[in-house]
Amino acid sequence: MQRQQWDRAKVPAAILIITLALACIAVALSGMTGWALGVAMGGQLIALLWMATNSAERELKVALVAPAFQRQRRHRVITQLRDVRDATNALPDAVVLLDHQGRVRWFNAAATRLLGLRERNAASPLAEQVAGSELGAWLQTGMTESAVDLPAPLDPLLRLSLTIMPFGAHLRLLLARDISTLSRLEQVRRDFVANVSHELRTPLTVIHGYLELLDPGEVPELAPVLGEMRMQSQRMRQIVEDLLTLSRLETGEALADEDVAMLPLLETLRREAEALSRGRHHIRIDADTRARLRGSIHHLHSAFSNLVSNAVRYTPSGGEIVIGWRQTANGGATFAVRDSGMGISAEHLHRLSERFYRVSSSRSRESGGTGLGLSIVKHVLNLHQGRLVIESEPGHGSTFSCVMDASRVLPPESDGSTEVETPTA
Repeated sequence: MQRQQWDRAKVPAAILIITLALACIAVALSGMTGWALGVAMGGQLIALLWMATNSAERELKVALVAPAFQRQRRHRVITQLRDVRDATNALPDAVVLLDHQGRVRWFNAAATRLLGLRERNAASPLAEQVAGSELGAWLQTGMTESAVDLPAPLDPLLRLSLTIMPFGAHLRLLLARDISTLSRLEQVRRDFVANVSHELRTPLTVIHGYLELLDPGEVPELAPVLGEMRMQSQRMRQIVEDLLTLSRLETGEALADEDVAMLPLLETLRREAEALSRGRHHIRIDADTRARLRGSIHHLHSAFSNLVSNAVRYTPSGGEIVIGWRQTANGGATFAVRDSGMGISAEHLHRLSERFYRVSSSRSRESGGTGLGLSIVKHVLNLHQGRLVIESEPGHGSTFSCVMDASRVLPPESDGSTEVETPTA
């Protein structure tokens, strides 16, 4: 196509060159200047007419083709938009497009079913349309959390997982998914674990009591068996207690709002670690602040004690364990337990807080662990707006840090002292 256009463009240029050449030959041979000029002018006129004709033809073709092309393009865009609309309406999840002021710009069919949105309220703020519900209260707070689980505005029995994200330059996209079935299954699981653990506690207590009454000295040949039975019954009792604790944490029981003095708590944790270590490790405290925490001292002590006891169990004899408490630049604080143990490979780190997950089953059983300690730590921190951060490398030990939000950190009590005295072993 391009070659044909180029060939056609060369025709008028060739005519111009030929006419000029003929004019020059005529002048040279006969001196007939007027005849030569006439030939030249005629050739030029023919060339100009040719060029004008081609230009008009091209413009006419563009004028005829452009509207058809624009219609095709418009039809294609409309078809694509219709496909997107039909696809989003087919989704089981609610999709709501909001502007920078929280007003509804567009929503799909599922938003009517899950959120109660109607076409007549399309231009009004979403918070006004769902006022009086937990979703409305969440929207009124400015949606500081990007994801949350709340009951549906029209039917409290429906549980929704809500996510909000930026979209485009000044828009936001709200996604709502019905997780009622998953919530019911999770509740059934929690109830089952709590009931079974509660029912197991009594017979295990009876069995352990009778084992304690048996004297291995009276039957020396059964002494190893009795020792193993006592150890395993105690381990089963500990698993049951941890399951009950985890079940209570998962139900979101109300936390005590107490002022927790951290330095005395650190000293208590150090003494407990030394009792568990029996002199096999060097244990010390590293604190640079007297800041306190707001929360449940019972739950916080349980979580921190789990981390310290794990460090003692999994650190070889002669190793060092450091219990740290430091304030961060953003006003928060970090409780950390650092050990010089064998470390953990990277592929295990993201799963350590799962129930019963073990890096090494044999090592965990030998140390007496239940596999629930880090799950308890994670849930306690969630209830205190904190998070667990794990850093470890094989051969270089591990650091388990509880990062506490600034809203949970309280200033030190004014006792007239300004320096922090770091207790040591």
